[in-house]
Amino acid sequence: MKKRISIQKASITDNKLLLQASESINGFMPSEQILVDSKQFSFVYLLENQDGYTYLDIPESIWPFIKNSLEMTTPVWVQFKDDELELTNFYEELVFLINNIKGNSNYGEEMVAKVEAIF
Repeated sequence: MKKRISIQKASITDNKLLLQASESINGFMPSEQILVDSKQFSFVYLLENQDGYTYLDIPESIWPFIKNSLEMTTPVWVQFKDDELELTNFYEELVFLINNIKGNSNYGEEMVAKVEAIF
């Protein structure tokens, strides 16, 4: 099973969306890919290091912040204490997924409804 780091809160600060991670992000690089976890109702940004991939879980509670930043195309950063990492290609991947999820029962009716309600 892949390691998972959860996003616990979000804020728009200094003209960027800051996602607060539950644990250290030191040593990770952005993979520029987002997956969907329709059982946990989250988007999953992939981080990578020499050991492979780690899942950065972005739960439904954070989606309204993402929606607001999406409209402003604010850069997205993940932060843990003093470490920050820009999540490059975030919006491109997210918009592709959102457009694919809408009306697509393959993701599960509840996931589709949640995505459609916010995005």
